[in-house]
Amino acid sequence: MVSIATWNINSVRLRADAVARFLTEQAPDVLCLQEIKTEEKHFPHAVFEALGYTHRAVHGQKGYHGVATVSRIPFRELSRHDWQANGEARHVGVELLGPGQGLVLENVYIPAGGDIPDREANPKFGQKLDFLERMTRWADGLDAPTLIVGDFNIAPLDCDVYDHKALVKVVSHTPIEIEALWRFRDAHGWEDLGRKHIPAPERNWTWWSYRTYWQDKDRGRRLDHMWASPQLAAQSRSHRFVEETRRWDQPSDHVPLVTEFDL
Repeated sequence: MVSIATWNINSVRLRADAVARFLTEQAPDVLCLQEIKTEEKHFPHAVFEALGYTHRAVHGQKGYHGVATVSRIPFRELSRHDWQANGEARHVGVELLGPGQGLVLENVYIPAGGDIPDREANPKFGQKLDFLERMTRWADGLDAPTLIVGDFNIAPLDCDVYDHKALVKVVSHTPIEIEALWRFRDAHGWEDLGRKHIPAPERNWTWWSYRTYWQDKDRGRRLDHMWASPQLAAQSRSHRFVEETRRWDQPSDHVPLVTEFDL
């Protein structure tokens, strides 16, 4: 079995202790982090080295965005796509070389898209849609067993948000974003592992606002995802979200997801 996790950590340096705790308690073979908010030279390599995650691919930048894949399994880095076409660090792809050899693992941080769901009024929204379109063209050419994970910043199903009617015009749950995400899905036939193992409409949140979580209001959204090629999805055996991390000290607003594969 090979276990792969993904987590928008919202600053890996600020939350290095939380990441270490998660790795110690959950022990995934591979962890994909998003929003690391640091350059590679300032990444807390020693924390991961001490826990046995000796293989790392860090695509970071100062203060914002950034992704990193850390692993106990050897891998080789394959790519760093600039799907936003502006130089931001939002993707890194690797291929596993040990257990699970040949599996391609894509770690992505899709832009949030600002507050107004209108390309003309809000250029960030247009950038998000363009990012998804470029990802879709890329996915159309894939031919290897691939797992894409990360913060997609889209909750596609009505049951992926706490209140569909209240959020249908809110960025992350608008029809135009969801349609763009479905085009990406259809370009490769991706299977959504979160809903394979936790079928709709079961509660499956991955993100809660800092403003409301502590008010005991379960206003969650499913923004983080793990999607697999059909043949790889068939090898997935379990999937879980680790909600207790949201109650740790100085938590990220996202929680980790973990999928186990029989590879």
